[in-house]
Amino acid sequence: MFAAVISLTLLGALLGLGLGVAATRFAVEGDPLVDELIALMPGSNCGQCGMAGCAAAAQAIAEGSATVTVCPAGGKALATMLGEKLGISVDLGDIVDDGPKLAVIAEEICIGCCRCLKVCPTDAMIGAPKQIHNVIREACTGCGNCIERCPTGAATLQPVPVTLPHWVWPKPAPALA
Repeated sequence: MFAAVISLTLLGALLGLGLGVAATRFAVEGDPLVDELIALMPGSNCGQCGMAGCAAAAQAIAEGSATVTVCPAGGKALATMLGEKLGISVDLGDIVDDGPKLAVIAEEICIGCCRCLKVCPTDAMIGAPKQIHNVIREACTGCGNCIERCPTGAATLQPVPVTLPHWVWPKPAPALA
């Protein structure tokens, strides 16, 4: 038994050392601009922009194939910050910023079809087939994917209610120069 413990420990140490050397030797340097843009993005990877997450959207913005207003979840504040970072002027006239919203399920008309569960990027929908579904508000990003897939209209987006346990101080408007 002692020999098995020693041999597994040595094997683990050698493989870990090999992986460490390979990680430093074969490291791929990323674009620092893309990394900075990813840090500014919301990080919800909701797909509202039509891309495969915030990293893909940041890559497209850095390449110039997407505008800085591509992220609906970020709203005007994110578009302004991205424009300042890239040094370009931003037309905010097309952006509708209604504030944060959450999905809500009307239990009286939910039929338990599970279509909303399949399209939720953050797994905020809970429920089972032929059972009433609900939304975990801390996980919901308000992307609206469930609204499009619900056949009965039980899923709707509503503004985040201001209650004492979930009260969040409103962010100040960014100073536009």
